[in-house]
Amino acid sequence: MEIVDILNTTTVPLSEITLEQVVLAVIVAVIGWIVVRVLISAFTKALSRVSHLPELVIEFLVRFLSVLLYVILVLVVLATLGVDVSSVVLGLSAVIGLILGFGLQDTITNLAAGVWVAALRPIDKGEFVEINGISGTVASVGIMATELVKADNTYITIPNSLVWGSPVINSSRMDTRRVEVKVGIAYDSDLDLAIRVATDLMAANEAVLPSPKPAVVVSELGDSSVNLSLRAWTETPDYWRVRGDLTRDILRAFRENGVEIPFPQVDVHLDRTQ
Repeated sequence: MEIVDILNTTTVPLSEITLEQVVLAVIVAVIGWIVVRVLISAFTKALSRVSHLPELVIEFLVRFLSVLLYVILVLVVLATLGVDVSSVVLGLSAVIGLILGFGLQDTITNLAAGVWVAALRPIDKGEFVEINGISGTVASVGIMATELVKADNTYITIPNSLVWGSPVINSSRMDTRRVEVKVGIAYDSDLDLAIRVATDLMAANEAVLPSPKPAVVVSELGDSSVNLSLRAWTETPDYWRVRGDLTRDILRAFRENGVEIPFPQVDVHLDRTQ
């Protein structure tokens, strides 16, 4: 029997559907919707009482239960209208089997990856991460996709298979981070003075942690400058503020102490004999 024939056997002619069945179906749908909402709310509260469960796992389980309950509600309403639900399930199974042959493997992969992401937690809600070259704050991990919000409030949806199959750079998981600010000084400037000024600048910043101690290292001898790296540790929430403060203040501090920050320059020699 073809799929169309299976689905046709489940169809109830409109003339055979009584007013009582329609009214009953509406009542069942309304009551069922209320029951589903109550069950989802109770399930969410029950999971919230489990202290060791992260918010991301709770949200994933609640979404999965919601889809399952709404599918059951639809089947119950169809049965109230006189539809043979067993035939509907059989027809849906045939359709699902057909869809599987045309690419549902990707959907199953995303579903499985979503379970692993929610369970093993390489990312968590509210964390700032970079996935497959895309950076943003984790809004949620759904059944099929992970949702990020970029710094400019752009909303990004990434398939879970890419999240699980790509390196994830998590900038929020650790309590502290190292800030690094690079600056170049002229070759004829006092190197020891520049290092001392930069070190004192970092030590004076209240958001810079005393341990590990701030450090200034010579990172490169460039074409036009001696390049220094200012390295300081701070609490993760203060990372961008400290980086901005050090970048701004090192310019002023070098100017006040006579340390030159040179412009890139190239010497061109002309041969006048030709």
